[in-house]
Amino acid sequence: MDGILPLWKERGMTSHDCVFKLRKILKTKKVGHGGTLDPDVDGVLPICIGKGTKVIEYLQDSGKIYEGEITLGFSTTTEDRSGDIVETKAVDGVLSTEEIDRMMKSFIGTIKQIPPMYSAVKVNGKRLYEYARAGETVERPERQAVIESFQRTTEPVYNEENKTQSWRFQVTCGKGTYVRTLAVDLGEKLGYPAHMSDLTRLASGGFSVGQAVTLAQVSELMENEQIDQALQPIEEAMKDFPRIDLTEEDWQRVKNGQVLPMKAFRIKKMPEKLIAFYYQNLLVSLYGQHPEKNWLLKPSKVIRNEV
Repeated sequence: MDGILPLWKERGMTSHDCVFKLRKILKTKKVGHGGTLDPDVDGVLPICIGKGTKVIEYLQDSGKIYEGEITLGFSTTTEDRSGDIVETKAVDGVLSTEEIDRMMKSFIGTIKQIPPMYSAVKVNGKRLYEYARAGETVERPERQAVIESFQRTTEPVYNEENKTQSWRFQVTCGKGTYVRTLAVDLGEKLGYPAHMSDLTRLASGGFSVGQAVTLAQVSELMENEQIDQALQPIEEAMKDFPRIDLTEEDWQRVKNGQVLPMKAFRIKKMPEKLIAFYYQNLLVSLYGQHPEKNWLLKPSKVIRNEV
C-alpha cells in the first residue's frame, strides 16, 4: 500500500497516536505523518504510507490553512486555552473592527516569531516542552515565518463577565508558523495579553477538509476493502513541483541514480523546487542541482526504481 491518506485528526489525540492506530488498522509499519498537530487542535493531517513516506519532508514544508479564535484579556503558559493563566488585563473598551483588521494586516509577509516554551523546537539537544515541564526557561531562537493572509472572519464578541474580547480568523501560512504565537503577538500589538482559544487546520500538504477521513472511516473502508477510495496517490502531494516526463532511455539512467546534464532536459536555470521526474505517469525520482557542478542534476530522493 503506497500513497497519502488525508486524515481528519480529532481532538484529544497526538499526531503520533494517529500513526500508531493507523499502523494497526492498515496492517503496515510504514506509516508517518506530514506535519504535527497539537492534541487540542483538530483538522487535516496528511498520513504517508509505504513509498509515500519518502515525501514526508516535502509535505511538512508546504503551506497550511487554519481557522481559529483569538481571545484578548489573558495569556497562558502554552499560548492556547489548555495552559495555566499567566497574565490578565481586563478589556474595558471594546476594540473596533478597524483597529483589529489593521493590526492583523500588519502581520502579512515574512515575520519573526519566538517559539512557545511548549513546543517541539530543540535547544541544546532538548525540546522546549521538556524544559517547560521541568519548570525551566531557556533562551529561544528567533525564527522566520511567512504569513500569506490573516483575516478576521466574524464580528468580535465582548464578554462582559470575563472582560475579554474574541473573534474568529483564518490564516494561510508557511511551514513552521506557530499560530498560537501569532495570536499572542497580535494581542501584544493591540495592548492586551492574548491566547489562541480555538484552532482547526483546514488544509495541509495540498490536501483539504473535503478529502479528509476519520480513523473510524478508515477502519470501515479497510473492512470493506475500499481504502483506495480515501488513499491519494503520491503524485498528488508533489503536483506543485516542476515535472519532467522521461523517455525509456532517460528512465534507465534515472532508475540507476545517475547524475544527468541539465541541457539534456533543456533546463537553463534550476527552479527553486526540486525537479520531479515521471515515468509512465508515476513519480520516480526527485532531482536537484549538483552541489559542485551547477550544470548537472543529482538525485535527491529516489521514489521508485521499478514501475
